[in-house]
Amino acid sequence: MQYRINRRNGDRLSVLGYGCMRFTRKGGGIDLEKAEREMLLALKKGVNYFDTAYIYPGSEECLGNFMQKYDCRDQIHVATKLPHYYLKKEGDAEKYFSEELERLKTDHVDYYLMHMLNDAATWERLGRLGIPEWIEEKKKQGQIRNIGFSFHGNTVKFKELIDAYDWDFCQIQFNYMDEHAQAGIEGLRYAYQKKIPVVIMEPLRGGRLVNGLPEKALKAFEKGPEKRSPAEWGLRWVWDHKEVNVVLSGMNDVAQVRENVRIASRSPAGHLTQEELKIYEEALAAINASVKVGCTGCGYCQPCPKGVDIPGCFAAYNHSYTEKYRSALMEYMMTTTMRKNRTNASLCVKCGKCEQHCPQHLPIRKELENVVRRLETPVYKASAAIMKIAMRY
Repeated sequence: MQYRINRRNGDRLSVLGYGCMRFTRKGGGIDLEKAEREMLLALKKGVNYFDTAYIYPGSEECLGNFMQKYDCRDQIHVATKLPHYYLKKEGDAEKYFSEELERLKTDHVDYYLMHMLNDAATWERLGRLGIPEWIEEKKKQGQIRNIGFSFHGNTVKFKELIDAYDWDFCQIQFNYMDEHAQAGIEGLRYAYQKKIPVVIMEPLRGGRLVNGLPEKALKAFEKGPEKRSPAEWGLRWVWDHKEVNVVLSGMNDVAQVRENVRIASRSPAGHLTQEELKIYEEALAAINASVKVGCTGCGYCQPCPKGVDIPGCFAAYNHSYTEKYRSALMEYMMTTTMRKNRTNASLCVKCGKCEQHCPQHLPIRKELENVVRRLETPVYKASAAIMKIAMRY
């Protein structure tokens, strides 16, 4: 196993992290014996970062029972998340945090995240609930070692959020398909410049970069210097970036644990050759051949006077055609709707300011109408209304 140093506190973190969201389920719950075998193998192979969350059904309890059974709490950096969108009043954070400690059978969390914190405005709302002061008290008590956030949004919002507080780390979605989407490579480098460690989620886009790739993309990968699976190509690309500390993988098979550990051990930062990087470009071109809007995510169209996240809207819209529609709809909701100030396509008033600055000369206003038709369906509207009530935004 390779390790990368947290430059803020010196922690030695395994480059491969165990994502505890996708444990195999059995009889309505987690298959505990199977999950235990997989986690134990990962631990023996050197994985020392385990990521879970309050809202992952049974996940915190599963990890807690595992650590207690094998007396390995001191060998693991535990990461879990506060469901800040459930908080209504001061004191609620303490209630959820206490429950998480009980589930995890521990007295502290090493890496604690604000779950799906997507903009500075939402953080300001949490400030009015006393969350920054609560965090500082927990850190003084040693119950929270590092505070961070997981993010789904655009680069501009990510930078604003990074600058809104003295964060110890953050977690973003990053893969060769999302290099210029969400926080993107620009956001990753921005955090690195500020010495904020970055944990990566969705390095294979939930399996999209493993299963269902176009034939031309698979052919491109066959040109490599050695035989590699699409998963290996995807993981190697992320680990090639020196700015990345940990890459999470939702491993739910012993063979998968072994394979990912093998790949991690052979993927230091900067290991990819120029020839290999060109192969990624060819594969990505094959994937993007079916996209509907040729948006590169450059962000020149931003900021929109009405707050529309134009690159984010187009990314989800394109993904609704290149991968599963349901996944794209969820992406759209996370990147535009689950936030204090929404950024969805229907906010467009057709002023045309964006089109004056688009290097691709895209008909942005027309394409945003297509986004609304495609993604702001009755299902979306009903879900958005429920979230508005639940999050009190």
